[in-house]
Amino acid sequence: MIYFYDGSKESFLTAFVLSYGDGDATLTSRDCQLSLGQETVFVKADPARAAKAEARLNAIDSHCMRDLDLLLRSGEKQRDGVLLRYFRCLAAYGRPVRDMYQVDAAREADRALRKIGTEIHRMKGFVRFMECASGALYAPVSPDNDICDLLLPHFRGRLGSIPFVIHDVSRRKAAVFDGEHSFVAPLGGAEIVLSADEENWRDLWKRYYASVNIPSRERLKQMRGYMPVRYWRFMPEKR
Repeated sequence: MIYFYDGSKESFLTAFVLSYGDGDATLTSRDCQLSLGQETVFVKADPARAAKAEARLNAIDSHCMRDLDLLLRSGEKQRDGVLLRYFRCLAAYGRPVRDMYQVDAAREADRALRKIGTEIHRMKGFVRFMECASGALYAPVSPDNDICDLLLPHFRGRLGSIPFVIHDVSRRKAAVFDGEHSFVAPLGGAEIVLSADEENWRDLWKRYYASVNIPSRERLKQMRGYMPVRYWRFMPEKR
């Protein structure tokens, strides 16, 4: 049996409860190719059932909902399988399993969580804002994982009261700070009117990069390790 859920926390917990007794169950929030004769269930979030499941899981591991929130943000294709195996493992052992690296489910979840944490850390240094004519800042990004809103606290601390938008162009959403409040909103395309000084700021990035680069001592492999090529698209010094 394959259980389709909508990718939300409540929908996952509902699907988890419904599928728990089915040892061959598969959970997915994405389109997938069905096998001939394979049965499907389209799960609608049940708030009461999800709340009951959350309470039981929290009694086992008070940090497991934090893990669930992060794992639901994973951009990996096998995310749903990792989630199902991890939470089944948690329920079966009846205690926290995140440090049980001898267990495949725990090791898979830990690997996914580390990738998300690493990308959050990287994006704090890789986001490049452009100054708009209004004085607000705009930064297009395309991270592997759904993390743009998790960057808000860092940049609010760095930028003070300056409004800014971090636009996840691949997921068509944006994390926004309007000078007072933070929120997440759907955002497809964006037409940005840049300030008169923006080109100067871009030139400064390029000049800085050129000044610290030593052509005779290039370490391209090492550079790509610290600054993966997939992030270069929105970095003015690498255009």
